[in-house]
Amino acid sequence: MIDLTRPARRTRPRPSPRLLAWPLFALALLWYLNTYGLPYQNDVVFCWLIAALVAGSVHSGGRTGWLSVLRDWIPVMAAVWTYSLLRGYGAHTPWAPHWAPQLAFDTFVGGGETWTVRLQHWLWTPGSPHWYDYAAVVVYMSHFFAVFVLLAVLWRRRRDRFKALLALYLAVTFAGFATYVLYPADPPWLTSAEGHLPELTRIVSAVLDVSGLPRAGSVFENGSRFANDVAAMPSLHSAYPMMLAVFFWPTATRPVRVLLAAYPLAMAFTLVYGAEHFVIDILAGWLYAAVLCWALRRWRARRARTRRAVGGGTGGAVGA
Repeated sequence: MIDLTRPARRTRPRPSPRLLAWPLFALALLWYLNTYGLPYQNDVVFCWLIAALVAGSVHSGGRTGWLSVLRDWIPVMAAVWTYSLLRGYGAHTPWAPHWAPQLAFDTFVGGGETWTVRLQHWLWTPGSPHWYDYAAVVVYMSHFFAVFVLLAVLWRRRRDRFKALLALYLAVTFAGFATYVLYPADPPWLTSAEGHLPELTRIVSAVLDVSGLPRAGSVFENGSRFANDVAAMPSLHSAYPMMLAVFFWPTATRPVRVLLAAYPLAMAFTLVYGAEHFVIDILAGWLYAAVLCWALRRWRARRARTRRAVGGGTGGAVGA
């Protein structure tokens, strides 16, 4: 017999497993950072970005959301990994790397001395990084995640823009790889190590060494088997910021345009000051980004006109 004098026992709702998505992701990321250090290569950062998108999709409760993440992003990840692998093989071309043309150009625009040598003489203090050295590290490291984060945002909000930026990113990336194979080029720090420039310091690496932060490299560069020290022309570090500026500029607000203009300039200063690229490498990267963005826009516009023409013709025939 039921005792009506006692209140019914309330059962607490069980927490949904989807609520564990973000905590599990955070724990895995913290473990990775503690074990391997900061990821600073495209393929590693990309894996964590996909994991974050999967966690977000699971947390939102959609049954097929995480499947759409894998469907849309695994091909992109395959392209990024292919580039990382091919980039390493590009270091083993049968022709010698170039350094003299870049050095001659930079010496000319520097008025008899390269800007890398000038800037390091003026600004760099060995063993005692300044605030601007740490700022340069932040700018340099943004290369490895800025494009991917913006792609993730567009994927969630504007799939058409996501596809357009992805096509541009892949075009710039593989155009750069083709040039690395055809024209292997020494960066300033390597040109210095070979005795063609005064002694230079790789600022980013030196600051990270002083800070004591461990770094997790690319899975394709463990042991330097797939590293490519002569992939300097064009500079993709400079190409990506210009690519973002040109891509977003037509629809950006004035404050955003200030950031879009400042980012390529900040990256250019970081690369020259840090001895990672010659000035001409940066100008080439800017040119690649601008030309390919223009070409893809023309191609999309022509494709849209063709579709409208076909649709209009079909519509007219049906209407008749």
